[in-house]
Amino acid sequence: MTVLVDFLAELWLYVAGALTVLLAILASGHAILYKRDSRAAVAWVGLIWFAPVVGAVLYAMFGINRIRRHASDLRPVGRRLSGTAPLLTDAATVLATKVDGNRDHLIALGTLVDQVTRRPLTDGNAIEYFVNGDEAYPRMLAAIDGATRTVALSTYIFDHDASGLAFADALDRAVQRGVSVRVLVDAVGSRYSWPPMVGVLRKRGVRVARFLPTYLPWRAPFWNLRNHRKILVTDGRVGFTGGMNIRRHHQQSTAPGRPMRDMHFEMRGPVVRQFMETFAEDWAFTTKEVLEGPDWFPELAARGAIAARGITDGPDEDFEKLRWTIQGAIATARRSVRVVTPYFLPDAAMISALNIAALRGVTVEIILPSRSNLPVVQWASNAILWQLVKRGCDVYWSPPPFDHTKLVVVDGAWTLFGSANWDPRSLRLNFEFNVECYDTVFGGKMEALFAARRDAARGLTGEDLDRRPLWIRVRDGIARLFSPYL
Repeated sequence: MTVLVDFLAELWLYVAGALTVLLAILASGHAILYKRDSRAAVAWVGLIWFAPVVGAVLYAMFGINRIRRHASDLRPVGRRLSGTAPLLTDAATVLATKVDGNRDHLIALGTLVDQVTRRPLTDGNAIEYFVNGDEAYPRMLAAIDGATRTVALSTYIFDHDASGLAFADALDRAVQRGVSVRVLVDAVGSRYSWPPMVGVLRKRGVRVARFLPTYLPWRAPFWNLRNHRKILVTDGRVGFTGGMNIRRHHQQSTAPGRPMRDMHFEMRGPVVRQFMETFAEDWAFTTKEVLEGPDWFPELAARGAIAARGITDGPDEDFEKLRWTIQGAIATARRSVRVVTPYFLPDAAMISALNIAALRGVTVEIILPSRSNLPVVQWASNAILWQLVKRGCDVYWSPPPFDHTKLVVVDGAWTLFGSANWDPRSLRLNFEFNVECYDTVFGGKMEALFAARRDAARGLTGEDLDRRPLWIRVRDGIARLFSPYL
């Protein structure tokens, strides 16, 4: 009997060892085949083999960064969720009368984004911008209160605080008026406060859903794939988007303990259909309910003179569309590239694009927070800044409060804003929504806003980076090694 027990114990060791090796082979094989970034592939393969079983489990949870959402299966073949309206004309035609001789190179950028997004550039849009929730939230709440047919709201974070409850009250009032309300909150973002607002909204009769819940074991591979979009559409006619979640940190008047500066934008005109289309795709994927018809997608007349387009990005069929758009904008620039972002971890290709633009004589200016709410991300960012500063790019550190704004302005005529940051999580993992605008008047306003923030910031030099103590440089360098995971 003892011999049999010893034999079975030894056999189990061999079986366990074989299964461990097989698991490592399968996981590392997946990383080698599907990781486009060689640095990420090497990092994951190393973790898988040097941390047996644990590495493979971590890869399954956090390393599988693609998902096929099959949104097309949720609607009749040949129709988009936005209805049967034909695509508008191509960007070159729209921009022919929008840009002067000094900016006709932007027509090439519009054509590029045509091919990347397969979405039309729309004409006849109006836009307003708001700084902080003190300006944005009242306009958003007024839009909800003014809705007569539909409200669609998507957000990453919906906190249970004074700001969140103000939105819950407005959504509740809309439901009581008979308005069709749909609210989509990311499953991870919904847990930033307690009790979660999802439950509060459900108790009030608001139709709410969580994007990619992760509490079930078979959902673990999607834990890292988050819906970071911020979209509000009322009656299919008024659209809001930008960088703000719904939380009191964005309202300076409430004196929050961790204040955030940010921007949000209100748009009217044909581009709002693309806001609503993006929400409808996400809602259909999450709930299987298809939103269509004139209540959600009314006919939209021109409301202004701005050419604009919504750009969806995510680890699905929209993979890297925003990254290609930004790189195309940098390559197209002739005069200036101005960037505001809270998190800055560009890959080697993006760094090269910025450096080449600076070497061509383009003014490249980047504003980053002097103190981030995510220290490890800031350490990793600091470790790469020398590659830009020493090639002619100008980097500035803005003073507190923490600036969560996401903005790009090229040549004073092309503006990009929305939910995406300049880091691997936004550009490779998250579902994001941004808007590109072609307009010199609006671009000029954004350049003026940028200049005001630049003038209040501190310029960073190569000497500043070289003077960092050795231990800080080592710390930052180690943090940079984890860039693929940040």
